[in-house]
Amino acid sequence: MIPLPRVRLGVIGCGNIADLNVAGYVAHPGCDIVATCDFREDAARDAAHRWGAPSWHTDLAELLAREDIDAVEVLTPTNTHREVAMAAIAAGKHVSCQKPLATSVADVMAMGAAAEAAGVLLRTSECCLHYPPLERAKALIDAGEIGDPTVVRIKTVVGTTDSNFQTNLDMDGYWWRFDERSPGGHLFDDVVHKYACALWLPGRPVTSVQAVVRQTGFFFETPTVALFEYDDPNLLGMMEVSYAPEMFIRSKFYGADEFFEIQGTEGWIWVTRCTGEMLDLAPVVVYRKDGSTEEIRDLDADWGVGFHRASAAFVDALLAGNDAVDMTPQFSAEVLQLCFAVYQASNERVPVDPSSIETNVSPEGWPYTSSATMPR
Repeated sequence: MIPLPRVRLGVIGCGNIADLNVAGYVAHPGCDIVATCDFREDAARDAAHRWGAPSWHTDLAELLAREDIDAVEVLTPTNTHREVAMAAIAAGKHVSCQKPLATSVADVMAMGAAAEAAGVLLRTSECCLHYPPLERAKALIDAGEIGDPTVVRIKTVVGTTDSNFQTNLDMDGYWWRFDERSPGGHLFDDVVHKYACALWLPGRPVTSVQAVVRQTGFFFETPTVALFEYDDPNLLGMMEVSYAPEMFIRSKFYGADEFFEIQGTEGWIWVTRCTGEMLDLAPVVVYRKDGSTEEIRDLDADWGVGFHRASAAFVDALLAGNDAVDMTPQFSAEVLQLCFAVYQASNERVPVDPSSIETNVSPEGWPYTSSATMPR
């Protein structure tokens, strides 16, 4: 891939999450936001003003026809990712796309093949892989600070919060998540972040999944507990997801929080926060084989920083002519396979090899049609 002297960027989709993603591009000295695109003229225009873009479009083809755009950030609903990304690839643009990359494994593989044939970069933008506490945990694991990993445990809890971010969300940008346009609910839309971490932190593939997935009747598939077997027989993973609608969570963003624990043969690592800030602990805590404990506080643990760094990483890759990005289409497909394996393992009550999934799998009863009210 030929290095770019500067990255001239178009942003496609100007909804709820866009400001978090685009802040990293605005701040990058090697990037210019040339134009925005959204089918809502006011959204495209207002976003262009906020981000300093000189123009906006309501027609995707018009934006993609511009010769002064090298790359695009795709922030549209997941069910549109394949169509939008394929059009951008055909126009010769490099593509960064919000997670999940598509709604099926087959679509991800087709998108990856198209990008390779066109000689452009395609990557999934994944904030968790650039979140400083998780980056530090990954570096410590890779350096052997806790010996060989033996258990990876990831906990997610969704509750309620009073953050300005959540209060000001536009619900019109969420309805597609609740019907047949999405292959699943919360485990597909949000927990995909954690599936990525379950593969990335130990750096090993999952070969078998067992799971029990319940659902609240609307969107949250909880409680869920999943067991992962990796290709290393001495390594297991556990994932739990719960919904506590009456529990307040300190957060600047969504009313959700995560906790990561990586146990090794010589110690363990905790990452005590992510989306929320529930615990008054250091963002990263390390317990070593000599019995000493290290609290790592010299990190920016604001969840939004992961978005900014993910955007900057895309620009850096294009400036360097480097295709070694955080989430390649192949890795993106493996993350989706893990997500769908959890659904299938619960549906069938049998262990599932994620690599056997070529399309997608939905949980039983999806889309949920209960009369349950909108969760807070």
